[in-house]
Amino acid sequence: MSRLLFRLRHVPDDEAEEVRQLLTAHNIEFYETSAGNWGISMPALWIHEDDRFEEARALLEVYQQERAQRIREEYDERVRQGEAESLLTSFTSNPLRFIFYSGLIVAVLYLSISSFFSF
Repeated sequence: MSRLLFRLRHVPDDEAEEVRQLLTAHNIEFYETSAGNWGISMPALWIHEDDRFEEARALLEVYQQERAQRIREEYDERVRQGEAESLLTSFTSNPLRFIFYSGLIVAVLYLSISSFFSF
């Protein structure tokens, strides 16, 4: 019976590809389900063989720890170099979007609390 190994919803393409390569490199048979035409199904990687599931799970945990460490180091390096995305760089790169979202937040807050304070 197949078992769910890894959900692919909101997973970056490079991470999904690395997981596929990891499973293939260790000769673990798997299949992939897509989100479907309307995006309501569950995209995931499934393991065919129950006896290989624990091995695959252990490989995936080690991979995710290594990836998290690598991504964290890359982010820290970008911060040291001054290239990391911040609130100020977000504003300067697209000021109209920033002003629009800020106005939207203020409008929602106003509508949410105006009935309590009767402005």
